[in-house]
Amino acid sequence: MSIQLTILIVIILLLFSAICSGLNIAIMSLDTADLRRKAKLGNPQAKRVLPLRRSSHLTLSSILLTNVAAVSATSLVLEHHLGGLLAGLISTLLVVIVGEIVPQAIFAKNPLFWCSLLAPILRGMIFITYIISKPLQKMLDKLVGKRGHQLQSRQELGLLITEHQTISGSELDEDEIEIIRGALTLSEKRVRDIMTPISDVYWMTPDARFTDARVDELKAAGYSRIPVFNRSLTNCYGVLLMKELVDIDFDDNDYRVDDLPLHSVQLVGSMTALDTMFRRFISSGTHLIPVEKDDKIVGVITIEDLLEEIVGHEIEDETDRQSHVAKARRKLAK
Repeated sequence: MSIQLTILIVIILLLFSAICSGLNIAIMSLDTADLRRKAKLGNPQAKRVLPLRRSSHLTLSSILLTNVAAVSATSLVLEHHLGGLLAGLISTLLVVIVGEIVPQAIFAKNPLFWCSLLAPILRGMIFITYIISKPLQKMLDKLVGKRGHQLQSRQELGLLITEHQTISGSELDEDEIEIIRGALTLSEKRVRDIMTPISDVYWMTPDARFTDARVDELKAAGYSRIPVFNRSLTNCYGVLLMKELVDIDFDDNDYRVDDLPLHSVQLVGSMTALDTMFRRFISSGTHLIPVEKDDKIVGVITIEDLLEEIVGHEIEDETDRQSHVAKARRKLAK
């Protein structure tokens, strides 16, 4: 065998060894669940690689059998020309550097691309070694078992979302990141963390009368909903909607609060998780729910409070801005 032919054969064998070594680290570094998601989204590379990754033991056996065959053949070819010791030394250096270190470093950088590109070669390896790799697959499936589906924890998902904020090129903008992070923490927070304490709540008793002073007071408060409690704060009679009072003539008529239409609401415990609270708002059909603790009303929570917790910013309406302006004017007057 001529030296030129020997060099050509060695190059071809090293190339196969490099492909096997790179595919070995690349295919095993891919997560099956991640490939499945990408395939559902129409990623063509993931669709080609997913069947190979699912049969991981068959694929792994085929790659390693082909790699060992290529390495052994390289040593035999070199030994024919260089002798045992020198051939072993040169083949070891070539296989480690060219057939292991370099391809693994290259393939690990973009494993999905390389696995997709070399998928036909990988299928060829499986076909050639099938008579040996298939029994190995069955043995490994019984001994090791198939890898179960692993889900990320809430904290891990939060870190993944945060990475979109620190790495350029993300499809998510800052507002979307804040909303997702806020939604992930809902189950960890309680109603008591975001409710308005009863000391800051404008509420009325059922026997309160609508005088001119009371109407002016309601206008100044600027709230769209007024809860109605008893004086001991142990019972809620309902919620008064201010928009329903627009057509009522309070000048010529004397009304009590319990004469007006009240919308019933159910109380919620102060330790209720915010994700549960979100479902409660959806099912109850109201935007304001009183909060109780030890059989006493300690505050109220609104759908606006919950949305503010999700988006991470305070939502101000026209009355909130007017309230801020009024406070600023009072400070200036002092």
